[in-house]
Amino acid sequence: MIKPGMFISDRYEIIEKVGSGGMADVYKAKCHRLNRFVAIKILKQEYSDDKTFVSKFRGEAQSAAGLSHPNIVNVYDVGDDHGLHYIVMELVEGITLKNFIERKGKLEVKEAVGIAIQIAMGMEAAHSNHIIHRDIKPQNIIISREGKVKVTDFGIAKVTTSNTITSNAMGSVHYLSPEQARGGYSDEKSDIYSLGVTIYEMLTGQVPFAGDNTVSVALLHIQGEAKPLRDIDPSIPLSVDKIVQKCMQKKPERRYLSASELITDLKKSISNPNGDFVVIPAAVVSDSPTITISEDEVNHIKNASKYNTAGIDTSREFQNTDPRRITENLPVKEEEEDLDDVDPRMEKIYTVGTVVMAAVLVILIIFFVAKFFNFFSGSGDNNPTDETTLTETTETEETEGEVTKVNIPSVEGLTLEDAQNTLKDVSETLRVTYDEDYSDTVEKDKVIEQYPKAGTEVDSDADVQLIISIGPEAFEIPNVYNLTDSQAVTILEEAGLVVAHDFAFSDEIEEGRVIETIPARESGTMVVKGDTVTVVVSSGPESSDVSVPDLLGLTDQEASLKLSEVGLVLGTVDYDHSDSYEEGTIMHQSFSEGSKIKRGSSVGVTLSLGADAQTYKGRVTVENPFEYSGESGSIVIELEQDGKLTTVDQRTMSYDDFPKAYDISSNSGSNGVVRMFVGRQVEEYQEGAVSENGGWVVYEEYPTSWVVEFNPVN
Repeated sequence: MIKPGMFISDRYEIIEKVGSGGMADVYKAKCHRLNRFVAIKILKQEYSDDKTFVSKFRGEAQSAAGLSHPNIVNVYDVGDDHGLHYIVMELVEGITLKNFIERKGKLEVKEAVGIAIQIAMGMEAAHSNHIIHRDIKPQNIIISREGKVKVTDFGIAKVTTSNTITSNAMGSVHYLSPEQARGGYSDEKSDIYSLGVTIYEMLTGQVPFAGDNTVSVALLHIQGEAKPLRDIDPSIPLSVDKIVQKCMQKKPERRYLSASELITDLKKSISNPNGDFVVIPAAVVSDSPTITISEDEVNHIKNASKYNTAGIDTSREFQNTDPRRITENLPVKEEEEDLDDVDPRMEKIYTVGTVVMAAVLVILIIFFVAKFFNFFSGSGDNNPTDETTLTETTETEETEGEVTKVNIPSVEGLTLEDAQNTLKDVSETLRVTYDEDYSDTVEKDKVIEQYPKAGTEVDSDADVQLIISIGPEAFEIPNVYNLTDSQAVTILEEAGLVVAHDFAFSDEIEEGRVIETIPARESGTMVVKGDTVTVVVSSGPESSDVSVPDLLGLTDQEASLKLSEVGLVLGTVDYDHSDSYEEGTIMHQSFSEGSKIKRGSSVGVTLSLGADAQTYKGRVTVENPFEYSGESGSIVIELEQDGKLTTVDQRTMSYDDFPKAYDISSNSGSNGVVRMFVGRQVEEYQEGAVSENGGWVVYEEYPTSWVVEFNPVN
């Protein structure tokens, strides 16, 4: 467990915890070797045990350590110490861009563009070192107190091996590029897409795609179209709107091809906000593959044409290259050529074109010969003939079979195997794929959702996607340190946890506030909804005085529990008969209610044995000890009989309670004497007084006493 004051690798002293994520916790630490403060990120235990994960983590962190740029959080060191795998980084005092957006709602255009330029500059430096971030999002952008924008977590954002689309494994799915959502190859243009989403959020205060779960959001990145910025806020300049649109194109080749191109347009948007200079490439659909030759090949063709225009090696790979592409890539000769001379470049084009046309002719001959032999081969089958489409350089065959329509059944709540069987019963050609997601309501390994929904009519060979539950999502215990008990209970129960209580003394945390939870939040233990968390509540300093609670009428077990809640213990237990209290309940306590005594002190009680079977009864009326209405005091009524004193009553009473009649039982038939003692508050301690309600109460005997005659009960 990481605690303030501990050392890692005998060099880094942990100061305090400053953040936590799905994979690691971040601490402020002091490097004693270089005498500077740093941020140290420590992998959580569940990742530290995965050797593949640790290997990738270390390798990519070491690559990121080679980056040095004003807009990148520098990585100083990477290592491990007794199973703790860590990365040491530059400590940036500031706020994340996510918190900055939440605080402001949305940013001004110039402010957002300025931040975007700095992020892109950091990305440009990383991309030039062949490092892809893969998790650009506002949570990974820090704005320092000086206003400097820094990107953190370069090269370590996506190293897990799981294919599940979850926030822990992939960062926030709201910033994911379409190719990442498909699980495909990601490159620099993936980071540019994520930066486009980040700019979108800076300008609107919301992400472009939102859904009920991570999978639905990922599907929107692949298939959905974001609402244009100017539809949300018409004051956003045209250039900025188009920059974001270009960043967020579904096809990577239609986005900015590099961060430097993006930076150029962002800077233009500041000086020319309404300019229409952003060019989004049109989608290109080609029926034939085109091979783009390199500059070396172009130079080879050029040189060959100078010396031997007829000696081109037609066996080279570029024989099948579109002549138009070759023409586009050839450099323009600057000097004027003799009109009577044959342009060697044109001769080359004609030569290659002739070869290409010859190849097409050969393909056509082969095709018709094959059709001829197929017609006369006489298999007797009336199989439908494949419809063939020919292009300039390629041949594509497409067989159209009969496609029927089917209704998708409901498979939600079924296991994956049962769901697949149910769908196959409808159509054997349905293509069933699945992904996984957390669920608090659907049992593990069962279907949460299906796409398309039940009842939808689709082609019999359509795609059906299932979302399978992997159970409830584990999360960190909410931080309830130093909150009141009721506040802590509310927060934990809202998180779906069951709350238990314990109590402990504390010299630092005031009484009634939370000292810690069990399990402790700092331990990194993850919980799920329904887990029990014990809240340890402070009982205040162990040495302070506490008030004695009212124990009359309680059982000894109930009294013991009530005393423990305030830091007291149950002392000596005596027994006596009583007509006023049921058997087994407390009829007298050694310290009256509200008395202040030292924490940890014992409070003695007398338990009632109930009324004596051989009882004598007596009755006495006690007069009013007070002179005026409104007066009150602590009253004790005692019976003296046969040399023995018995407490008849003890409590706070007022003028209106008197006169008061008492029915008294006894084991003896001899007369007794009842006396009243009145407690009064005084300023200073007096001998024999009892501490109560912040002052001292001295019991003064009332001048009058009453004789009680006891008669046997028939």
